[in-house]
Amino acid sequence: MGVQQRTKADGVMPLIEQRADPHIYRHSDGYYYFAASVPEYDRIEIRRGRTIEELRQASPAVIWRKHESGLLSANIWAPEIHHIDGKWYVYFAAARTAETNDGLFDHRMFVLENGNANPMEGEWEEKGQIRTAWESFSLDATTFEHRGTRYLVWAQKDPGIAGNSNLYISEMGNPWTLTGKQTMISKPEYDWETVGFKVNEGAAFLRKDGRVFIAYSASATDANYCIGLLEADADADLLDVTSWRKSPAPVLATDEKLGLYGPGHNSFTVTEDGKETLFVFHARTYKEIAGDPLYDPNRHTFVAELQWTNDGRPDFRSSIATLSRFRS
Repeated sequence: MGVQQRTKADGVMPLIEQRADPHIYRHSDGYYYFAASVPEYDRIEIRRGRTIEELRQASPAVIWRKHESGLLSANIWAPEIHHIDGKWYVYFAAARTAETNDGLFDHRMFVLENGNANPMEGEWEEKGQIRTAWESFSLDATTFEHRGTRYLVWAQKDPGIAGNSNLYISEMGNPWTLTGKQTMISKPEYDWETVGFKVNEGAAFLRKDGRVFIAYSASATDANYCIGLLEADADADLLDVTSWRKSPAPVLATDEKLGLYGPGHNSFTVTEDGKETLFVFHARTYKEIAGDPLYDPNRHTFVAELQWTNDGRPDFRSSIATLSRFRS
């Protein structure tokens, strides 16, 4: 990628260097499983550890490589690993070319399945493309179960709406198939969501005390990248756009004092005892980038203990003060 590796941010070190779009899942077997975009965008790898800190030195297993041609041959982005109904699934985005058309890539969303108890072993089967209402740029699929229903949230280009991507939600018939209504729950509309590109992407689901939250990322992937937040009542109809309330300001953005630039594309996991939530995200440790930010490899994975406001909302700005807990 041609850019010298730089990681130090005024004493704060990343958990894992050069891994963007990080996703960490803690399973009932006592392991944390980690997946993320690699700088080469050519493969999917996972690693596991008994503790968050063990993930730093854990040896990754390459579970899938891009095809030589076709839909799955370029820009393999943002894998997420989930365990659903006794099987492992990896959600990811892939394109047929690294070129763009009118500023847009041609990504679609895909799913891999593995029935082995240990996802580091066994065969991964391609379950195919997740089909949505349009055949258009789509990425960053994430899935969750809430009150007996499994949902998918993802980012996609609506041909009738200006911009790169909006956020959508739908119920799932199985881990690779949407069913029924597909609802747009957010589109780029504030200034902080439209710097460089009109982007809402990288959704992550969180539930606490009668409310559900979706954190997401906005704007270009340089120092302008930032995190926004949607929330709804836990008993609301999540497929009804009016159930969702959107923060009018970013909940986390570049912090020059700390030396973290463009924080975003986060996920959530839990502490070893399952009692506290951990906030997982990527950021750079410098502002100036030579060339396209997408091809600068130094987006690193950070982990912080999630803090909460007095009124019960996630407090991302206070959370990054806990970063020193997960550093070498």
